[in-house]
Amino acid sequence: MDSRLELAVHLARRAGELLRNGYGHAGTVRYKGPIDPVTEYDLRCEALIRDGLHAAFPEDSFLGEEGGGSVQGDGRWLVDPLDGTVNFAHAIPIFAVSMAYAMGDRVVLGVTYDPMRDELFHASAGGGAWLNGQRLQVSAAEQLDRSLFVTGFPYSIRSDPDNNLRHYAAFAMRSLGVRRLGSASLDLAYVAAGRFDGYWEYGVEAWDVGAGILLVEEAGGRVTRADGQPDYLRPPISILAANARLHPAMQALLNGEEGQA
Repeated sequence: MDSRLELAVHLARRAGELLRNGYGHAGTVRYKGPIDPVTEYDLRCEALIRDGLHAAFPEDSFLGEEGGGSVQGDGRWLVDPLDGTVNFAHAIPIFAVSMAYAMGDRVVLGVTYDPMRDELFHASAGGGAWLNGQRLQVSAAEQLDRSLFVTGFPYSIRSDPDNNLRHYAAFAMRSLGVRRLGSASLDLAYVAAGRFDGYWEYGVEAWDVGAGILLVEEAGGRVTRADGQPDYLRPPISILAANARLHPAMQALLNGEEGQA
């Protein structure tokens, strides 16, 4: 895995440089859905990463947000070349490049790079989670009312009644606050770094959360589906991530068991 990790870090930084150069002039924006934009930089960064991975590891499969692919089989890359496209297109400096390598149903390598802050998060299975050379540890929070959370909303928020608004309200009333950054990969990286105490979201994709899942796990946290099941990459994907003490209370609140939270 060392050679794959080195390459992932290198390609994430190269894609991040491209994003920095494009920041503030995203160019033409088209829409894959009512609130799901894509810019030329999404496409250029994905092509850069895909070509680099294929040249070094042609046997690996590839699943990218913009280029499609398959999540079946062992040895596959999960890539979001620009996680936070809405922010990028509006010159809001909260976005990242996210890359993960999965074997079967487990993520074994993850890199998330924030080019605007030059923060490089990476993790490998059994090797810990790191930010620019400093080892990460999830927070020690134990109570909902002393915790700061982060979440996001699905692209189907206008049409799907299970759009997370009810859960958002429940957590907002039971915590220090709930933030919405607009980048799932950074949400999870910040949980790994102890900046947020917990994260949940519904309707995400494997490329959104693959790297962040491993970051949280290797930083000592617990990651499951929202209902507590361990197969978090099984579609439709939902994610619940926190430290081991806080996770049960979050799960109880998400599943309407407030008396146990």
